[in-house]
Amino acid sequence: MPVFVESGLDHLVKSKFKDIYEERIGLVINHTALTKNLDFIIDVFRKFGKDVRVAFSPEHGLMGDFPDGVKVKSYFNKDFNIDVYSLYGYRYEPPLHVIKDLDAVIYDIQDVGVRWYTFISTLYYTVKSCSKAGIKLYVLDRPNPVTGVKIEGPILEDDFKSFVGIFNIPVRYGLTPGELAYLYNVEANFNADINVIRLVGWKRKMWFDDTDLFWIPPSPNIPTFITSLVYIGTCLFEGINISTGRGTTKPFEYIGAPWISPKKLVSELNKLNLNGVMFRPIYFRPFASKYSGEKCGGIHIIITDREKFKPLETSLHIISTIRKMYSNKFEWRRVGEEYWFDKLIGNSYVRKMIEEESSVDDIKDKWMKDLNRFKEKVKKYFLYT
Repeated sequence: MPVFVESGLDHLVKSKFKDIYEERIGLVINHTALTKNLDFIIDVFRKFGKDVRVAFSPEHGLMGDFPDGVKVKSYFNKDFNIDVYSLYGYRYEPPLHVIKDLDAVIYDIQDVGVRWYTFISTLYYTVKSCSKAGIKLYVLDRPNPVTGVKIEGPILEDDFKSFVGIFNIPVRYGLTPGELAYLYNVEANFNADINVIRLVGWKRKMWFDDTDLFWIPPSPNIPTFITSLVYIGTCLFEGINISTGRGTTKPFEYIGAPWISPKKLVSELNKLNLNGVMFRPIYFRPFASKYSGEKCGGIHIIITDREKFKPLETSLHIISTIRKMYSNKFEWRRVGEEYWFDKLIGNSYVRKMIEEESSVDDIKDKWMKDLNRFKEKVKKYFLYT
């Protein structure tokens, strides 16, 4: 049975806003900022007499209807009678001249627990901006949907920092937004005035469906929380010439290209005996991004045991196998002079080791020392057991 869990927003409402005294408020939010009754945060704050003056929205916009990578303009939202400043267009950071007129900024966005998901970059810049302006930041906490105990992947190297990798954390970092805000504040020396309105009832070992909260898709291609689990690995396919199934019913769970033979690929992958996962040979037609409208052969990634499933390692096995099978078709995608795969994984050595046909175990060994160090250091930011 799902466990009763209150989000930071729900806890705030239940307490009748006893933890927030400030009146002039700015909200860093999107469509996921809902109570258990599905009341939107702007309406909730105004109901309790708060002067909500402005909203700031991340990638995909305030209502989550823009595709990935699309720059969103700032505008006046008639439905909520509020100015919406986009933080994914021509600025990433809440503008100082706007937030200096506020008493406090509130952050409430459901994240997916993966470094390259840009909402945590928006959080980083929100902490930074509040520090500059000298105003208080409240983070209304929400669960990490893929647990707070599993931490995977290489630590981002400085040379590969970008909006899909804003700070030196692993791919799967195991923190809630509130915990991550504290980490940014200390490790980046922002020294902002942060207060986290904590979750009630959430434990680190919980998956999202262990709670009684509704899953609101945080972006168009993360329809379920299981998608967010697979996405920890399969987003890497955005860095090569293979479709991630955007525009299908199973984005990031479908992987393929017009030149892949599904049965042959599944046969090779089954030889690896990977834990917690099975592969189904499929054909599909993506209706967005790479190979839009074309028939692609590939695989459906099916999780059989999420506790044993290692999404990042699994995807590296798939990428390595496809590269060996289709060396004349396989390509790394470039953005300008840079490899997009490197931006996502946070270094260049993983790509180079795949090219050298190193084993996934050898690749993993290269990042484990730094990862183990991070696992110890990050405990001081835990707000939950």
